[in-house]
Amino acid sequence: MSKKHRHEHHEEHADESWLLPYSDLMTLLLALFIVLYAVSSVNTSKLEQLSKAFKSAFSDGLSIFEASTIVQTGDVQSPKDGIKHLSPEGKSKAQLQQEEQQNLEKLQQQLQQYIKKNGLSSQLDTQLNQSELLITIRDNALFEPASAAVKPEARKLAVAIGQMLQQYNDYEVMVTGHTDNLPINTVEFPSNWELSSKRAINFMKILLENKAFDPRRFGSIGYGEYRPVESNNTDAGRAKNRRVEVSILRKYSDASTDKSAADSGAANSQ
Repeated sequence: MSKKHRHEHHEEHADESWLLPYSDLMTLLLALFIVLYAVSSVNTSKLEQLSKAFKSAFSDGLSIFEASTIVQTGDVQSPKDGIKHLSPEGKSKAQLQQEEQQNLEKLQQQLQQYIKKNGLSSQLDTQLNQSELLITIRDNALFEPASAAVKPEARKLAVAIGQMLQQYNDYEVMVTGHTDNLPINTVEFPSNWELSSKRAINFMKILLENKAFDPRRFGSIGYGEYRPVESNNTDAGRAKNRRVEVSILRKYSDASTDKSAADSGAANSQ
């Protein structure tokens, strides 16, 4: 007699796979509510400041990164708004310009006193303008004709100038050489370009013997006969054109003023 096998009915469990997307949905809803709450409590003044910064960036032709430097605590203004922007030291550009002017005037006075004391008024000159303090040295005070070697007695002058400059060693200094239009053609100096460049370099090297200076702030250029200050038609004019210039460049100059001065100088030279 065969036995009847009874099949036990197992209880079937409900499908709970819907819980996973449901939990994800609830998480997203929670995140949404948090974002909405955060947006609702945004400081409108800060949002307006950010809007002004972007507007300034696109309207003034500045990049977003440049415009970000305009943003300051409590104020967001474009440069055209006339606000005095503060430096990291807390000084406005106008204050820095004033201090710089006072420093350069003091340095110019020291140079003029040295010139007067040593009877060098016919060989040295100083000029303070909107872009630099310019020290002009006649070539006969430094070099023999057609030579770039600094005279032994002229080294004292270069060292003295360096000592006066060292208290302002955070300025950029450019040394430039100039000649008259008389041609030169030697093995060492095929043209006035080489002569003026070598003279500028040799004078700069003496300045840099002063260890107070950072060589990265110095540079030299030779202009040959192409930057005359007087006509080359006379001996006196050619003598003034043969020179070495030491420029102490301003750090806080007004670009618009500099451009006007440069344009005026170019017009006067024509």
